[in-house]
Amino acid sequence: MSNVGLFDEFPPVSAKQWKQKIQFDLKGADYNDTLVWESMEGINVKPFYHAEDLEEIQTFNLPENQGWNIAQTIYAGDSGKANTKALDILKKGVESLVFTIPNEDIDFATLLNGIDLENVPLHFNFQFLAVEPIKRLLAYLGDKTTQIHLNLDLIGNLARSGNWFHSLEKDHALLEEIHAITSKKISVNSIGVDISLYQNAGANQVQQLAYGLAHANEYLNHFKPNKTFPITFKVAVGGNYFFEIAKLRALRWLWKSIAPVYNLNNDCHILAVPSKRNKTVYDYNVNLLRTTSESMSAILGGADTICNLPYDAIYHKDNEFGERIARNQLLLLKEESYFEKASQISEGAYYIESLTQQLAEKALALFKQIEKSGGFLDALKKGTIQQKIKESATKEQQWFDETQLVLVGTNKFQNEQDHMKENLELYPFVKTQPRKTLMEPIIEKRLAETLEQKRLNDE
Repeated sequence: MSNVGLFDEFPPVSAKQWKQKIQFDLKGADYNDTLVWESMEGINVKPFYHAEDLEEIQTFNLPENQGWNIAQTIYAGDSGKANTKALDILKKGVESLVFTIPNEDIDFATLLNGIDLENVPLHFNFQFLAVEPIKRLLAYLGDKTTQIHLNLDLIGNLARSGNWFHSLEKDHALLEEIHAITSKKISVNSIGVDISLYQNAGANQVQQLAYGLAHANEYLNHFKPNKTFPITFKVAVGGNYFFEIAKLRALRWLWKSIAPVYNLNNDCHILAVPSKRNKTVYDYNVNLLRTTSESMSAILGGADTICNLPYDAIYHKDNEFGERIARNQLLLLKEESYFEKASQISEGAYYIESLTQQLAEKALALFKQIEKSGGFLDALKKGTIQQKIKESATKEQQWFDETQLVLVGTNKFQNEQDHMKENLELYPFVKTQPRKTLMEPIIEKRLAETLEQKRLNDE
């Protein structure tokens, strides 16, 4: 087949010419007022993008042959049952496991028995902080080169709960001890940064990126690493499709920008999960559409591991059907939709490259402002981060309430015959549990909560 350019016979069209044509077709309506809209992040989005938009900006390329793994979460309250479930889902297409560990009595020999540890990356979500379980895990693994992500995040726990696990001094001492024993194994990432909390609480994308970077910088300043510092970012992906692609690309770009300051030469690992903020109790099947597009954003944004959210996760207990559907969504994307290595598709796309640049620039400016004011931990203790997230969440909630931000089946196109009161196995709203805290915690809240509570009361 000849390599003749299909459009060589047509003259190039400049951005100015396109804009003039659009202005003519608007028949007197103002171009900016009619077609340009402003995002939550203060980015003006144009109706079209052109090669000229890339002439004066930097672009970002993902690592060559960037791939991704399908992951699934498993609650490991019972090591034997968790192991049985792990072996079962690995046969059904899962490539990486995310274990939630609720207590220190975990039996890793039982939990990991029969799992191909050389080829199945493992993520852990420890709901406590202790050294001995980590030692037992490393002793069990021995010389195996299993890719392990411990996701230890003291600051994330403080931000979420308002308290340290034990105390500032003890938490840091324990983390230093764990880091000392894990840093000897290059396949173990001990430190995690949970950015998903900020998204689920209502932070806009610039805030998510800046807070995530400043959050990570606290660990870099504390450990002062040299050459490598394996770190895992857990990111929640929302419904703003192209912005979310750009957000993940900007996150990796920002990490690669800050790493050389500490003489680091390693990339970060991004674990992506769909957001809970836009998920709904009513018309819950729409959650399937939301998580599919969010998973696609994660793939095209360059996530390393993607763990889908079951469509009924906010109101049903863990169940085989919901988990199977969530798993199959990713399998369909990877094996039947040719998304196995699709992350580079977004490279060179005028709109996405422009968004990536703008999000990265705005996030870097906010990051520098946080650092200049004393750092992320100091801002958390002062309540500055919490206040800024509340302001963003209030703005987004207003957009939802006024249907500028639409969740189909919830704030628009409701099915009045839809009844859910008898189907709730879990309490799907913010739980208020008064307790003494060192600082105000950051609270996750879904956009539809107030509306759903009213509908439930009216059933």
